[in-house]
Amino acid sequence: MAEKSAKTHTELAGLYLQAGNLAIAREEALLATLIDPGYAPGFDLLGLVHMALNDMAAARTAFERAVQLAPGDPQIANDYGWFLCQNGREQEAFKFFEAAARNPLYKTPTKPYTNAGLCYLRIKDDKAAEENFRRAATVDGSNAQAIYHLSNLVYKQGDFASARKYLGEVHRLMDPNAESLWLGVRIERKLGDRQAEAGYASQLRRRFSGTPQHQALMQGNYE
Repeated sequence: MAEKSAKTHTELAGLYLQAGNLAIAREEALLATLIDPGYAPGFDLLGLVHMALNDMAAARTAFERAVQLAPGDPQIANDYGWFLCQNGREQEAFKFFEAAARNPLYKTPTKPYTNAGLCYLRIKDDKAAEENFRRAATVDGSNAQAIYHLSNLVYKQGDFASARKYLGEVHRLMDPNAESLWLGVRIERKLGDRQAEAGYASQLRRRFSGTPQHQALMQGNYE
Protein backbone atom coordinates (compact mmCIF):
# COMPACT_ATOMS: atom_id res chain seq x y z
CA MET A 1 0.00 0.00 0.00
CA ALA A 2 2.78 2.45 0.92
CA GLU A 3 4.67 1.73 -2.31
CA LYS A 4 1.55 2.28 -4.42
CA SER A 5 0.91 5.64 -2.75
CA ALA A 6 4.57 6.64 -3.11
CA LYS A 7 4.42 5.73 -6.80
CA THR A 8 1.37 7.95 -7.30
CA HIS A 9 3.03 10.93 -5.61
CA THR A 10 6.24 10.34 -7.58
CA GLU A 11 4.29 10.36 -10.84
CA LEU A 12 2.54 13.56 -9.80
CA ALA A 13 5.91 15.11 -8.95
CA GLY A 14 7.14 14.20 -12.41
CA LEU A 15 4.17 15.90 -14.04
CA TYR A 16 4.65 19.05 -11.97
CA LEU A 17 8.37 19.03 -12.80
CA GLN A 18 7.58 18.83 -16.52
CA ALA A 19 5.14 21.71 -16.14
CA GLY A 20 7.78 23.81 -14.37
CA ASN A 21 5.90 23.93 -11.07
CA LEU A 22 8.95 23.12 -8.97
CA ALA A 23 7.55 23.96 -5.55
CA ILE A 24 4.69 21.47 -5.82
CA ALA A 25 6.95 18.94 -7.56
CA ARG A 26 9.25 19.06 -4.55
CA GLU A 27 6.34 18.65 -2.14
CA GLU A 28 5.05 15.61 -4.01
CA ALA A 29 8.48 13.98 -4.29
CA LEU A 30 9.21 14.59 -0.62
CA LEU A 31 5.85 13.11 0.28
CA ALA A 32 6.65 10.01 -1.77
CA THR A 33 9.91 9.47 0.12
CA LEU A 34 8.19 9.96 3.47
CA ILE A 35 5.37 7.55 2.66
CA ASP A 36 7.81 4.85 1.53
CA PRO A 37 11.46 5.50 2.50
CA GLY A 38 12.43 2.43 0.49
CA TYR A 39 10.93 3.59 -2.82
CA ALA A 40 13.96 4.44 -4.99
CA PRO A 41 12.11 6.24 -7.83
CA GLY A 42 10.81 8.76 -5.30
CA PHE A 43 14.34 9.72 -4.31
CA ASP A 44 15.39 9.80 -7.96
CA LEU A 45 12.58 12.23 -8.79
CA LEU A 46 13.43 14.29 -5.72
CA GLY A 47 17.00 14.52 -7.01
CA LEU A 48 15.78 15.77 -10.39
CA VAL A 49 13.59 18.39 -8.72
CA HIS A 50 16.45 19.63 -6.55
CA MET A 51 18.64 19.83 -9.67
CA ALA A 52 15.99 21.99 -11.33
CA LEU A 53 15.98 24.16 -8.20
CA ASN A 54 19.80 24.33 -8.38
CA ASP A 55 20.10 22.82 -4.92
CA MET A 56 22.92 20.46 -5.80
CA ALA A 57 23.71 19.35 -2.25
CA ALA A 58 20.13 18.15 -1.71
CA ALA A 59 20.10 16.60 -5.19
CA ARG A 60 23.25 14.63 -4.44
CA THR A 61 21.78 13.29 -1.18
CA ALA A 62 18.58 12.19 -2.95
CA PHE A 63 20.36 10.57 -5.89
CA GLU A 64 22.82 8.72 -3.68
CA ARG A 65 19.92 7.33 -1.66
CA ALA A 66 18.17 6.24 -4.87
CA VAL A 67 21.31 4.47 -6.12
CA GLN A 68 21.77 2.82 -2.74
CA LEU A 69 18.20 1.51 -2.79
CA ALA A 70 18.24 0.36 -6.42
CA PRO A 71 21.85 0.03 -7.66
CA GLY A 72 20.81 -1.74 -10.87
CA ASP A 73 17.99 0.59 -11.93
CA PRO A 74 18.92 2.04 -15.37
CA GLN A 75 16.70 5.13 -15.13
CA ILE A 76 18.28 6.07 -11.81
CA ALA A 77 21.75 5.38 -13.22
CA ASN A 78 21.03 7.68 -16.16
CA ASP A 79 19.67 10.48 -13.96
CA TYR A 80 22.51 10.23 -11.45
CA GLY A 81 25.01 10.19 -14.31
CA TRP A 82 23.53 13.44 -15.59
CA PHE A 83 23.81 14.97 -12.12
CA LEU A 84 27.47 13.92 -11.92
CA CYS A 85 28.16 15.35 -15.37
CA GLN A 86 26.61 18.70 -14.45
CA ASN A 87 28.79 18.89 -11.36
CA GLY A 88 32.23 18.33 -12.84
CA ARG A 89 32.39 14.59 -12.20
CA GLU A 90 32.30 13.53 -15.84
CA GLN A 91 34.45 10.41 -15.55
CA GLU A 92 32.16 9.00 -12.87
CA ALA A 93 29.14 9.92 -14.95
CA PHE A 94 30.28 7.86 -17.94
CA LYS A 95 30.19 4.67 -15.87
CA PHE A 96 26.55 5.27 -14.94
CA PHE A 97 25.55 6.16 -18.51
CA GLU A 98 27.19 2.98 -19.82
CA ALA A 99 25.51 0.85 -17.16
CA ALA A 100 22.12 2.34 -18.01
CA ALA A 101 22.55 1.96 -21.78
CA ARG A 102 23.69 -1.65 -21.51
CA ASN A 103 20.87 -2.75 -19.23
CA PRO A 104 18.61 -4.98 -21.37
CA LEU A 105 15.58 -3.95 -19.33
CA TYR A 106 15.98 -0.26 -20.18
CA LYS A 107 13.58 0.68 -22.95
CA THR A 108 15.26 4.00 -23.85
CA PRO A 109 19.05 3.48 -24.11
CA THR A 110 19.13 6.44 -26.48
CA LYS A 111 18.90 8.71 -23.38
CA PRO A 112 22.14 7.68 -21.64
CA TYR A 113 23.98 7.59 -24.97
CA THR A 114 22.81 11.14 -25.68
CA ASN A 115 23.71 12.29 -22.17
CA ALA A 116 27.15 10.69 -22.50
CA GLY A 117 27.62 12.55 -25.78
CA LEU A 118 26.68 15.86 -24.15
CA CYS A 119 28.98 15.09 -21.25
CA TYR A 120 31.90 14.36 -23.59
CA LEU A 121 31.26 17.70 -25.30
CA ARG A 122 31.69 19.34 -21.89
CA ILE A 123 35.24 17.99 -21.66
CA LYS A 124 35.89 18.71 -25.36
CA ASP A 125 36.25 15.06 -26.39
CA ASP A 126 34.53 15.36 -29.77
CA LYS A 127 35.47 11.87 -30.91
CA ALA A 128 33.83 10.14 -27.94
CA ALA A 129 30.87 12.53 -28.16
CA GLU A 130 30.31 11.62 -31.80
CA GLU A 131 30.52 7.91 -31.02
CA ASN A 132 27.83 8.21 -28.36
CA PHE A 133 25.55 10.38 -30.49
CA ARG A 134 25.82 7.78 -33.25
CA ARG A 135 24.83 5.08 -30.77
CA ALA A 136 21.89 7.19 -29.62
CA ALA A 137 20.70 7.74 -33.20
CA THR A 138 21.17 4.07 -34.08
CA VAL A 139 18.92 2.82 -31.29
CA ASP A 140 16.39 5.61 -31.90
CA GLY A 141 16.30 7.17 -35.35
CA SER A 142 13.92 9.87 -34.09
CA ASN A 143 16.40 11.30 -31.58
CA ALA A 144 16.67 14.78 -33.09
CA GLN A 145 18.99 16.05 -30.35
CA ALA A 146 21.61 13.39 -31.06
CA ILE A 147 21.33 13.86 -34.84
CA TYR A 148 21.69 17.63 -34.49
CA HIS A 149 24.92 17.17 -32.56
CA LEU A 150 26.16 14.72 -35.20
CA SER A 151 25.50 17.39 -37.82
CA ASN A 152 27.40 19.97 -35.80
CA LEU A 153 30.34 17.64 -35.17
CA VAL A 154 30.80 16.55 -38.79
CA TYR A 155 30.47 20.21 -39.82
CA LYS A 156 33.40 21.00 -37.53
CA GLN A 157 35.33 18.18 -39.22
CA GLY A 158 34.72 19.73 -42.64
CA ASP A 159 32.29 17.08 -43.89
CA PHE A 160 29.68 19.59 -45.01
CA ALA A 161 27.68 17.20 -47.19
CA SER A 162 27.10 14.84 -44.26
CA ALA A 163 26.34 17.80 -42.01
CA ARG A 164 23.64 18.88 -44.48
CA LYS A 165 22.20 15.36 -44.59
CA TYR A 166 21.99 15.11 -40.80
CA LEU A 167 20.48 18.58 -40.45
CA GLY A 168 17.83 17.74 -43.03
CA GLU A 169 16.89 14.75 -40.88
CA VAL A 170 16.72 16.99 -37.79
CA HIS A 171 14.30 19.33 -39.53
CA ARG A 172 12.20 16.38 -40.65
CA LEU A 173 11.86 15.35 -37.00
CA MET A 174 11.32 18.76 -35.39
CA ASP A 175 10.64 22.40 -36.12
CA PRO A 176 13.81 24.43 -36.71
CA ASN A 177 15.17 26.41 -33.79
CA ALA A 178 17.78 29.16 -33.66
CA GLU A 179 20.66 26.71 -33.25
CA SER A 180 19.65 24.46 -36.14
CA LEU A 181 18.93 27.36 -38.50
CA TRP A 182 22.28 28.94 -37.73
CA LEU A 183 24.02 25.64 -38.40
CA GLY A 184 22.10 25.45 -41.68
CA VAL A 185 23.31 28.92 -42.68
CA ARG A 186 26.93 27.94 -42.07
CA ILE A 187 26.66 24.54 -43.79
CA GLU A 188 25.14 26.00 -46.94
CA ARG A 189 27.66 28.84 -46.93
CA LYS A 190 30.47 26.27 -46.94
CA LEU A 191 28.75 24.27 -49.70
CA GLY A 192 28.23 27.41 -51.77
CA ASP A 193 24.45 27.14 -52.00
CA ARG A 194 23.54 30.81 -51.62
CA GLN A 195 19.81 30.21 -52.09
CA ALA A 196 19.64 27.62 -49.28
CA GLU A 197 21.85 29.83 -47.09
CA ALA A 198 19.52 32.79 -47.65
CA GLY A 199 16.50 30.64 -46.80
CA TYR A 200 17.96 29.61 -43.45
CA ALA A 201 19.09 33.18 -42.74
CA SER A 202 15.63 34.55 -43.53
CA GLN A 203 13.98 32.13 -41.09
CA LEU A 204 16.54 32.97 -38.42
CA ARG A 205 15.95 36.71 -38.80
CA ARG A 206 12.18 36.36 -38.90
CA ARG A 207 11.61 33.83 -36.14
CA PHE A 208 14.53 34.21 -33.75
CA SER A 209 15.45 37.88 -33.75
CA GLY A 210 17.64 38.87 -30.81
CA THR A 211 19.08 35.41 -30.18
CA PRO A 212 22.87 34.95 -30.05
CA GLN A 213 22.64 33.09 -33.37
CA HIS A 214 20.78 36.01 -34.99
CA GLN A 215 23.37 38.44 -33.61
CA ALA A 216 26.19 36.31 -35.06
CA LEU A 217 24.44 36.36 -38.42
CA MET A 218 24.06 40.14 -38.31
CA GLN A 219 27.73 40.53 -37.43
CA GLY A 220 28.84 38.10 -40.14
CA ASN A 221 30.56 35.95 -37.51
CA TYR A 222 30.18 32.57 -39.19
CA GLU A 223 32.76 30.59 -37.19
